[in-house]
Amino acid sequence: MNIFSAFNINSSGLTAQRYRMDIISENIANANTTRTADGTPYRRKVVTFAEKNSHTPFSRVLNSATDRYSGNGVKVDGVYEDNKTDLTMVYDPSHPDADESGYVTYPNVNIITEMTNMIDASRAYEANSTAFNASKAIAMKGLEIGKA
Repeated sequence: MNIFSAFNINSSGLTAQRYRMDIISENIANANTTRTADGTPYRRKVVTFAEKNSHTPFSRVLNSATDRYSGNGVKVDGVYEDNKTDLTMVYDPSHPDADESGYVTYPNVNIITEMTNMIDASRAYEANSTAFNASKAIAMKGLEIGKA
């Protein structure tokens, strides 16, 4: 693997984790949004990742010890609404979005889960940043050796 591939892999990880943090921030900001533009409560969004430029299935890479595999980085595969987690129903008959029974439907955003995901994304971002800086230091050391 050449040094520019390492830069590309690390930078793709930085970009993906930053995007993940943006979506988590959006979830936290809309934790109490009971009505969106289409009239429904906000639904939590989840980011999924995939390998960038993947042409070889993971199972073949894993099972083939002779295969000289190098990474290609990561990309955002999609942003999906979390339809598996139930929306929260709270009894508040004075709320303008309450139904005829007095219940308000709140988003399926759990602040603790979102903060945990934010810490995870932040640590992954830091790890990619550290790896990028290490690759940069290796390149600089190589240039210094070549200069001597």
